Amino acid sequence: MLATFQHYGMTHIGVLAVLVVVTTLMIRRCRKDPESPRAKAAIALLAFLCFAAYPINQAILSAYGGSFPLDSLMPFHLCDIAAFICGFALITRRPILCELSYFWGLAGTMQGLLTPNLAHDFPSPVFFIFFLHHGVIVITALLLPLGLGWRPREGAALRAFVWVLIYAGVAFIANYLLETNFGFLMHKPDRGSLLDIMGPWPWYVLCLISLAGLFFYLLSLPFKRSLQSAVSKPKEN
Repeated sequence: MLATFQHYGMTHIGVLAVLVVVTTLMIRRCRKDPESPRAKAAIALLAFLCFAAYPINQAILSAYGGSFPLDSLMPFHLCDIAAFICGFALITRRPILCELSYFWGLAGTMQGLLTPNLAHDFPSPVFFIFFLHHGVIVITALLLPLGLGWRPREGAALRAFVWVLIYAGVAFIANYLLETNFGFLMHKPDRGSLLDIMGPWPWYVLCLISLAGLFFYLLSLPFKRSLQSAVSKPKEN
């Protein structure tokens, strides 16, 4: 019988430690020489895992058999979309994709790592795919600025917030029509999360959106000086 997952139990702390080590090694490798074969191979593998996380998750659910809610079978949770965005951001380095990867990954998906909505503990395959899925997003969000030298454009936090609002609006309509819970906009996760301290529905949704805006602003602060320098730098004739 599989053990029930415990927040901040040995396995939770252990997998977080592994993600910290992997992130640190990737950042160091890319900072040293992002064009080296090893760095390019690591980035390619990370991009592949961003794309593969959802199909692997579906394969694991199929192997378990039984029935699952529709929102477990469709890639429309914010982290599902963020994983695909991260994969394309690593490949293309498109500014908007990098911005969404950074802000969504650290303000949103990080919460999933800290308070996972997870039933089964190690060594369940569900345990591995959950932390793989969320881990590659956070690794990408940190690798882009710290390892690959990416910097957000002016107004990046506001753009990321607007896209969150668009996602929330579309997800709410989908939830209403399909009786799903994408983005946890209709009710809180079955297991404990940070949403538990934000009050009942719909107040926790409003609180969550407000916190997203605050976190996006805070995440933009480390880049304020470089953005101001770029704006004030005189143009060359």
